[in-house]
Amino acid sequence: MRHLLILPALALVSAAPAPPKTPTDAIAASKPAEWAQIPADDLLVIDLASGKRVVVELAPQFAPVHVANIQKLAHAGYWQGANIYRVQDNYVAQWGNNDSEKPLPAGVVKVPPAEYHRALKGLKIVPLGSPDAYAPAAGFSLGWPVAYDPKRGTANLTHCYGSVGVGRGLSPDTGMGGELYAAIGHAPRHLDRNIAVVGRVVSGIENLSSLPRGTEALGFYKERTSDVPIASVKLASMMPEGERPKFEYLKEGSASFATWLRLRKNRKDDFYIRPAGGVDLCNAPVPVRPVGG
Repeated sequence: MRHLLILPALALVSAAPAPPKTPTDAIAASKPAEWAQIPADDLLVIDLASGKRVVVELAPQFAPVHVANIQKLAHAGYWQGANIYRVQDNYVAQWGNNDSEKPLPAGVVKVPPAEYHRALKGLKIVPLGSPDAYAPAAGFSLGWPVAYDPKRGTANLTHCYGSVGVGRGLSPDTGMGGELYAAIGHAPRHLDRNIAVVGRVVSGIENLSSLPRGTEALGFYKERTSDVPIASVKLASMMPEGERPKFEYLKEGSASFATWLRLRKNRKDDFYIRPAGGVDLCNAPVPVRPVGG
């Protein structure tokens, strides 16, 4: 009788799934309820004339006036005929109408406030748990990587690979959102709190990072014939339901996110000899995936 009771228990133990060993394992083992879908109004879809696509998630929680401007510009077709005119190696790819005199659509705030940081109050932050070179602390909130200062009570989005910011002139200019750039190199964190970060590329960053580099100062193309034409820029909410790109991010408060972050800090994949025991904020990009996989 004892053997009959023990054998089923052993069978249950052997059937238990192995714990995640890699960050990819943690994502694969996550539950659907641990993911949050990105609103269609917050997805900026940039189609290049070449047929390639870049999708940007906007961050109204951190730069509400700039993001509202971008949404109005998209609805008005402001970027019709715009180009990517600057690609600086290991730095940024920048696009827009390149200081043209194109009139602004109604409702666009020409000089938005300097939305370089926001109040820390109201944000629930999951700490990174590793030191940050550019801020007293760093972590994750609302699906975004953030740096924050508990003493000053401020928090800001960070310039990581794929982050999207607003081009501007010298202060007090804050940029109205018509000229945008994406970081395509090593995280330019020195730009934090100096420029409004309004989002991140969630799909198609390779279509920016692989572009020919500009040969003029700051990576501008010398000839306008080298500019990369943009076919259209629209919000996903402006597209037919069946054609909309849809994405979701892993909630930072979920158990799978905690496992994923722990494994990002302590890589135990077969390739690694020694785990780092920590991670840089920009080397722990919040997992984002197309809805449905």
